[in-house]
Amino acid sequence: MTTNCSTASLITTRRLHQRVAVACLLGLQSISWAQARPESRPDTLHALEAKGITVVGSFPAAGGLTAWAAYMGQTPVALYATPDGKHMVAGTMLDAKGDDVNQAALQQAVAKPMTDGAWSQVERSAWIADGSDKAPKIVYVVTDPNCPYCNKLWSDARPWVDSGKVQLRHIMVGILTPTSAGKAAALLADKNPSAALDAHERANVAANAKVMAAGRPKPLGNDGLKPMTTIPPAIDAKLEANAKLMASLRLQATPALIWRDAKGMLQTRTGAPDNALPAIFGTL
Repeated sequence: MTTNCSTASLITTRRLHQRVAVACLLGLQSISWAQARPESRPDTLHALEAKGITVVGSFPAAGGLTAWAAYMGQTPVALYATPDGKHMVAGTMLDAKGDDVNQAALQQAVAKPMTDGAWSQVERSAWIADGSDKAPKIVYVVTDPNCPYCNKLWSDARPWVDSGKVQLRHIMVGILTPTSAGKAAALLADKNPSAALDAHERANVAANAKVMAAGRPKPLGNDGLKPMTTIPPAIDAKLEANAKLMASLRLQATPALIWRDAKGMLQTRTGAPDNALPAIFGTL
């Protein structure tokens, strides 16, 4: 059963992001420089960082090459320096059996920095608080104001939010219907965004529950929330940044949940997962 709302435009955005990332990585394989400063980090690494690659540090690697752990978005990248220090190769090192001999070391090296970097981006996104600021658990939710599954998740989450155990932070996007962006903008521009979002979701719960139970989900109505016809540039920039963040995290639909698990690692899940909420939010 489908538990999320997806759009062709968002998938197109994601594919464009992936093509750019792949093209960049392929281009890295042939970068060389005439000179390299006599230091532990080759000049090539500085150039790659300027292209959007985050280099974590060197790690033990098979094969005798110096290996550097890096990532781009949520994709780990192994970089190998040639003995002359003038070239850098991005790719996978295989043994005689065809196994990736450095994958485990790469994953271990980038896991925490990649999580911390992604979480920092999520925290800086344009979001609307739902619940107590003192809640011990923070969960971000990519939310389209017209998404029926977002409304269902909002309703299902009330026991955790109302008890003060979870604060949801709704990262607003406008991707589902032609009025989605205008509604998301109206919420972000409101003098009290939290109250406006609460009123919008609450006004649609009963009607949405009926159509969901009948197996005929449809975009939410306009009760109490009129879409902005002209979105201010500053608000439009926030919505665009949120959509790019969604694509960078490889999230294709709404609602999409983002949280840190007990070990502090970034976790994501798309949809309105009824049975999974206790595992994500904790016990009541």
